[in-house]
Amino acid sequence: MNVCGGHGWATGERVCLTVLRTGVQSQAPPVWSLHLLPVPGYSQTMCSTCGGGEIHLGETRNTSYSTLSVPGSPTLRTGITKDEEPCIMRRSDNYWPVPSEEKNVDMDNTKAQSDNSIPMKNLNAEGRASLRPQFGPYFADGERRVDYVLAYHIQKPNRSSSRKSPKFGDDNFIRRLRRSLSMRSSRAPLQPKEDPEIAAQEQQTDYHEDEKRFRREEFVENLLKTGLEVEKADECKIPGIGFLKIHAPWNVLCREAEFMKLKIPTNKVFEIKQGNNIVEKVRLFIHKVTSPLHPKVDTNKSPSVKSLSHPFSREKEHLFDLSDRDHVFDSRTRSFIVYEVLKRTRCTRAMYSMGITSLLANGVYTAAYPPHDGDIEGVNAEPNDRKTLYEEWASYSVFYKYQPIGLIRKYFGEKVGLYFAWLGVYTQMLIPAAIVGVIVFLYGCATIDDNVPSMEICDPRNNITMCPLCDRACGYWKLVTACGTARASHLFDNPATVFFSIFMALWAVLFMEHWKRRQMRLNYVWDLTAFGEEEEEEHKDHNRAEYELRVMQKAMRQENSTSKGEKVKLTCTDRLPAYLNTVAMMAFMITVTFVIVFGVVLYRISIKTALHISTYPAAQYNVRATVKTTAAIINLIVIIILDEIYGAIARWLTVLEVPKTDKSFEERLIFKTFVLKFVNAFTPIVYLAFFRGRLVGRPGNYVYVVASYRMEECAHAGCLMELCIQLCITMLGKQLIQNNLFEIGIPKLKKMLRKKKSALDKQQQEELTKSLQQHEKDHLLGPFVGLNPEYMEMIIQFGMVTLFVASFPLAPLFALLNNIIEIRLDAKKFVTELRRPIAVKAKTIGIWYKLLRGLSKVAVIVNAFVISFTSDFIPRLVYQYMYSPDGTMHGFVNHSLSYFNVSDFQPGTDPLKPMNLGHKVEICRYKDYREPPWSSTSYDLSKEFWAILAVRLGFVVVFQNVVMLMSDFVDWLIPDIPKDISLQIHKEKVLMVELFMKEEHGKSLALRDSHNHNSCTSPSSSSQSPQQPRSRPVSNANCY
Repeated sequence: MNVCGGHGWATGERVCLTVLRTGVQSQAPPVWSLHLLPVPGYSQTMCSTCGGGEIHLGETRNTSYSTLSVPGSPTLRTGITKDEEPCIMRRSDNYWPVPSEEKNVDMDNTKAQSDNSIPMKNLNAEGRASLRPQFGPYFADGERRVDYVLAYHIQKPNRSSSRKSPKFGDDNFIRRLRRSLSMRSSRAPLQPKEDPEIAAQEQQTDYHEDEKRFRREEFVENLLKTGLEVEKADECKIPGIGFLKIHAPWNVLCREAEFMKLKIPTNKVFEIKQGNNIVEKVRLFIHKVTSPLHPKVDTNKSPSVKSLSHPFSREKEHLFDLSDRDHVFDSRTRSFIVYEVLKRTRCTRAMYSMGITSLLANGVYTAAYPPHDGDIEGVNAEPNDRKTLYEEWASYSVFYKYQPIGLIRKYFGEKVGLYFAWLGVYTQMLIPAAIVGVIVFLYGCATIDDNVPSMEICDPRNNITMCPLCDRACGYWKLVTACGTARASHLFDNPATVFFSIFMALWAVLFMEHWKRRQMRLNYVWDLTAFGEEEEEEHKDHNRAEYELRVMQKAMRQENSTSKGEKVKLTCTDRLPAYLNTVAMMAFMITVTFVIVFGVVLYRISIKTALHISTYPAAQYNVRATVKTTAAIINLIVIIILDEIYGAIARWLTVLEVPKTDKSFEERLIFKTFVLKFVNAFTPIVYLAFFRGRLVGRPGNYVYVVASYRMEECAHAGCLMELCIQLCITMLGKQLIQNNLFEIGIPKLKKMLRKKKSALDKQQQEELTKSLQQHEKDHLLGPFVGLNPEYMEMIIQFGMVTLFVASFPLAPLFALLNNIIEIRLDAKKFVTELRRPIAVKAKTIGIWYKLLRGLSKVAVIVNAFVISFTSDFIPRLVYQYMYSPDGTMHGFVNHSLSYFNVSDFQPGTDPLKPMNLGHKVEICRYKDYREPPWSSTSYDLSKEFWAILAVRLGFVVVFQNVVMLMSDFVDWLIPDIPKDISLQIHKEKVLMVELFMKEEHGKSLALRDSHNHNSCTSPSSSSQSPQQPRSRPVSNANCY
């Protein structure tokens, strides 16, 4: 059967297709062969080869033959454009094509490949054991390592689909073929370095299964052209899922390592000399003392010897240590290299170019991940890095040990390694903060009986009658009933808390400086000192897929109005609606938080009135404690719920903004998430610290909100105790419920639901799990969603520890206990519950360091205001040195209370039961500094109030500047780069120069020897060379 198509749009030549059908007489299904032949003679109606009707298959250019194979469909031999490659493989605008000798030749395997070495074939992996299981999953031959896995959905074939009419009765096939061949390609960006499965969760599209199969076939064909080797496993024990296993041979690894400028250890090894200063001696002494706390890993590696590393070059392979190829490119590096190739590989026969992220988003592939090294449990589990991490890191029994940061970086990459290194430094620094906080708390416990103000409150002989706490329902009460609250407040409101606030401000600076030095040491050990500048320059044009899609849509709209040379990009005008939407939504969400906090305030006011009215004795027993605790629990529940909502809203707003690069997307997402979650967590605390009790008015002239709701008052001992209760419940609740219970309970709940849905019993499920291969087991794990949630938990905790530490000295202790569990919990999650993430290089923790720096600066100001305005430290200080007759605190309680005549109550606000104390009350007291009713300026603010306010403001200014100055001095005093590291970096540069100078010298000697040898052996060399002067005769003595 002959089929002719349309004319070539570039050359005007005619395209004729000859369709051959075989196997018609046999029982086998027919096989179709489709040939595209350029026909010189152009005819508007019919080609000379065609004897029948024409089927238009689209336009083409000058063609060269290639083959497109579709399982279960005709084998198509099509003409593919020479000028337009079906796969755009680029890291920059100029990408060298892969030489033909490097495409399918594995330099690591010198023996001839058999049928099993075919790059792609269907396999039944059941019953085939890997020859080297201890090093991870391998192909069926047991030699080639699985470096990356792509999973896809398998649809059961329809039996009727194999019966085809001889005249292409299935028009769908021809239409799909035409679409596959006629779509023009368009350039698209490289994808971000995060997990492509997570990055592809936007813009889901329901593609037909045949379209998906065509995309997969094209993508695999293009992968083979890059030199990768693949193995297809459609028959596996997970129903409906097929796997494409990818292997990078040695020549591809070398090519990509040179292209990506990966640093490889050279043959040059030098000794690391330890410093002789006091700091280094102390560090070595501490290292020896704590040697039992170090994990049992890297025992064969000497810490005093380091290999000189340099970016890999195939021309200088002799300089590198390639004796053990399995360790030159470990599993982390191999998967990273394969992922870089996957990012460059494109499917271009669709309407627009599709990369791995787009293929995942459209359901062509359902998952993409590097496989784990092996099993972690069981008798047959071979030794591997994953099992070592499970035993020495992800176990609660080793909570007292240091983390194996080097092995974490080796297995998960630098970005994950830096996170756990930062978390370890933060947890270590919490130890001295927790010890000092406990000492401050114990000091409050020890001096509670010597605190004069609390003793005066608890003394019944004072007989002080206080004004009602609410209108009508509340009655007069005795100050002695607040004895317990006053004594408890002294535990957190004592002179030691001022010292602790200064200590924590300096602690935050020391923590930041210690981390910078630790980070620099890790950069040196991990060969990242020169990383960052060139890599950022190379990746600045690697745009996100969503950005390129929007640019393409804009270019299509402006196709007629835009000149050909003008580059289309998204401007601020294009993003203006998204920016306005972001501002409006952020403002709305913050307003929602404020409204909820105000709702909790109304709850406290109403429930307090209801408890006072109640006739139930237990309800009236401890009204204040009940109201405080229940309100704090309500705030905690609201914070946990809104955290999840705000995280989703922040991601949605960031997607609408269409950031250009992945780095920009991540930074914008982090900023929005941090602002929303910070406001959500700290708004109730800020209200209690700075607003409650400030705008209440006075008896007879109270401030009301929402009709008859009177603003809240602080207890006589101040609002610091309520602030402490709110901080304690919020911090413990978030850590226990949100951070730990959710991370432990939700994965176990999902696992339990999967088991219930399965038709197999427990024993059958265990047997099935044991029989699965490693890539199949990894598919059952959860996808890696990034480190942002982990960082966000710790940043909010850091705020809890530093911002209001003056009111809660035990916060560092609770944070320390939580982090000890958090480290092992996160470790277990990474090792056992998540798929292996892509190893991403990173030199710093990024924007998180800036947030930590900002919080440490804000913490100084916040603690200054807490000490000055929330606690009674300044009023006590002013009374002792200005108003006390004997220079002691005796009489402070009476001095801090004002007088009120009960006859001055507004109508309808006086107590319903004025005789609840058994006698008639004429004068009651309230906490404020106002003139007495018998004064000429009754109820006005007294001079004591203005004196105390001036001292408070002065204390804030002095405290802030002194602590900031001390912090900046500590920052200046401690260098960011340790001295020994700076010396080693300089030494490495000198050794590198010596190594290359030695190589150049060797080359020059070899070139001179070769030249002399050629001049001695070539008889015509003398006749062809210019004549030498007689004073300098030619000597050939060195030739013999």
